[in-house]
Amino acid sequence: MKTVNVGGVPEHFNLAWYLALKSGTFKKAGINLRWKDYYGGTGDMCKSLRNGDIDLAVILTEGIIKDIVEGNPSSIVQTFVQSPLIWGIHVAESSSYQTISDLRGKKAAISRYGSGSHLMAYINAKNNNWNLDDDLHFEVIKNLDGAIKGLSSGAADYFMWEKFTTKPIVDEGIFRRIGNCPTPWPCFVIAARNEFIEKHPDELQTILDIVNIITEDFKDIPSIDNTIANRYNQKLEDVQEWLSLTEWSQSIIDEETVITVQNQLENLGIITNQFPYNKLVKKL
Repeated sequence: MKTVNVGGVPEHFNLAWYLALKSGTFKKAGINLRWKDYYGGTGDMCKSLRNGDIDLAVILTEGIIKDIVEGNPSSIVQTFVQSPLIWGIHVAESSSYQTISDLRGKKAAISRYGSGSHLMAYINAKNNNWNLDDDLHFEVIKNLDGAIKGLSSGAADYFMWEKFTTKPIVDEGIFRRIGNCPTPWPCFVIAARNEFIEKHPDELQTILDIVNIITEDFKDIPSIDNTIANRYNQKLEDVQEWLSLTEWSQSIIDEETVITVQNQLENLGIITNQFPYNKLVKKL
């Protein structure tokens, strides 16, 4: 039985993987799939892909493209979530900041450099016509718990994270959300180390097939909204709104999207060169 290590954020987007594991489908197919939660997000997963700690990652599109361009020996093998990710822009409940414009020149909490929270701070800055050199400052906080401490203590001024994941923290009166910033592209892809793709293409295809069967009919799973609400400590109405906005994919990411992401990253000064489509994406 082939052991395959997969990483992803411990969020509702990845419930399909848990359901597949719970059903025993991977083992029936001869795959010992081991899932690892990455509370540090995309930057943390990029590091683990480089180190060979994981074989696959369910990861933010812009984050893995940036890291592959910078030398990560991995490739995108499929889009996982087709819809944009809605990043909430949060401040401490007691903060004096009321609007996004109040945050110009203030310090953003980020999980790590190269993470989604780091890259989306640039997207938000560009959307609001800020000076990318003068108006962006960062404080590394590692994870969501670190963000709570960082904003509460004043070490950082604002924090960008997926809107629905942070909603319970807003409801508790710890964070206050003052705006949203959707990604201008499909938010999650599945990436794999090139060595794994070359040596185990059949196992990789089997894994994708198993997950795709679940995501294809994910919204039709009986009481899936209640399951998500209970598992991820969310209000039922929030889960139902999230489900209405979220679309999974079973297809490869298209070349136009890859070009769009790289153009945006280069315009923001996050990458200094671009890769051709076939150096970023591997069709099985």
